[in-house]
Amino acid sequence: MPIRLRMALHGTRHNKVFHIVAINNTLRRDAKPAELLGIYNPHDRDLNGVRLVRWSVDRIHYWLGVGAKPSQSVVKLLERGGIIAPGSPYHSKATQPKHPVTEINPS
Repeated sequence: MPIRLRMALHGTRHNKVFHIVAINNTLRRDAKPAELLGIYNPHDRDLNGVRLVRWSVDRIHYWLGVGAKPSQSVVKLLERGGIIAPGSPYHSKATQPKHPVTEINPS
């Protein structure tokens, strides 16, 4: 049973809330997940205007450790939250530059 970490869409029309879930990748987007790992509400902000994400870091590390693959949007959130390092092996090849920039030092 291949597991993915992805977002499930909840909420009303103009008040979307995303649940970060561990789910079988063959199931539909809003199916019952194996586990709820976090909640991302893009409308929630703290006093400094920073968006808030509530998640269980231990359980996310567990699922990544047993081989669950996160979606691209979840990878972006996990990087911003400092859970995984930028440039981790979870990035798809499409997000990496085709031609990396190299500096040439004229000597």
